[in-house]
Amino acid sequence: MTAMPGRLALPEAGSGPGLVLFPENSEPGGDTGAIADLYAAEGYVVLSPEGAFDETGFDDISAVVTAVLARRECCTPCKAGALGFGTGGRLAYLAAAGGGGEAAGIYYGAGMEEKLYLAPRIDCPLVMHFAENDPLMPAEAVARIKAAFADRPEVAIYVYHGASPGFERPTSANYNTPAAGLAHSRSIALLRRTIGPQYDLEALWEQHTLYEFGTRDVAATMATMVPEPYVNHIPVMTGGVGGQELARFYAHHFIPKCPADFKLTPISRTIGADRLVDEMVVSFTHDVEIDWMLPGVPPTGKHVEVPTVAIVNFRGDKLYHEHIYWDQASVLVQIGLLDPAGLPVAGSETAKKLIDETRRSNTLMRRWAESAGTPSPVAR
Repeated sequence: MTAMPGRLALPEAGSGPGLVLFPENSEPGGDTGAIADLYAAEGYVVLSPEGAFDETGFDDISAVVTAVLARRECCTPCKAGALGFGTGGRLAYLAAAGGGGEAAGIYYGAGMEEKLYLAPRIDCPLVMHFAENDPLMPAEAVARIKAAFADRPEVAIYVYHGASPGFERPTSANYNTPAAGLAHSRSIALLRRTIGPQYDLEALWEQHTLYEFGTRDVAATMATMVPEPYVNHIPVMTGGVGGQELARFYAHHFIPKCPADFKLTPISRTIGADRLVDEMVVSFTHDVEIDWMLPGVPPTGKHVEVPTVAIVNFRGDKLYHEHIYWDQASVLVQIGLLDPAGLPVAGSETAKKLIDETRRSNTLMRRWAESAGTPSPVAR
């Protein structure tokens, strides 16, 4: 039976690269709509076909890729990829073997280990995700797949330890948040590299922080984010989950609660396919009660400098979430709420040493002097 177009999910821009989504059992429904919407938010024109496929040939599968490429919503020149889950993962593998698309992402792919004779036909990059606890894809089957692609650097194979089938779906009893996030980022990295779209994540982040700390505009800040974003300041667990709660947080407890001299000094920046990591020094005078960093602590007038790391995740051209880390002990030392005497903690010295690595190391290590004058191993 020839596969007919099924559900179509479009990105906010209305156009983008094509992506064929092969769901479990090749039947739209269940989580298929949510997965299609997720990848549409990432910038893809997602077609979820319905109907059965003849796996002895490639005509039906190639026809689906052709169908998405023919969509007027696909950008010109258009490229397409395939993504499959469960038995749909096997179909994505067959699509790659049949020359359908520029890349393929495979989750589980039960049964594809019996079709490894097709591996030489595949000339596009692949990423494969396997759950450690999958009775349909035991370790021996995964080992056979790894062996078949051992000399193919464009094929990445990952096994998620402790995970079971369905680990990527929030509605599954086997949902595994760390594994799901990591697998999604790896799939997005492949798709961005092969079919696009490309986004300037640095410019998006700079715009977001301008609205936060420059113009201090809540509405403009929220407009740079997906409808349901979240922010987590890890040391004190402040922030918000969802558009309404996060807007409330920004409006009442973050933007107006940043000291007037609040400053970010960039140290390094790393940019990936869907993630940006900023290493910086945050400095300010504690002249207001900072709800998001020092909740319940009255202003002390003390100056603070603290190394900070921001890990920012993007979904398409919008911010999805922020994980912000800093050393709260260092902050408490600097405002006088924590006595560092006898404790392995430091104040503003941590920020100063981040900027100038030649400053003394091991000042908190009482036993450091014991090794003075002793021979040290030399790397050869």
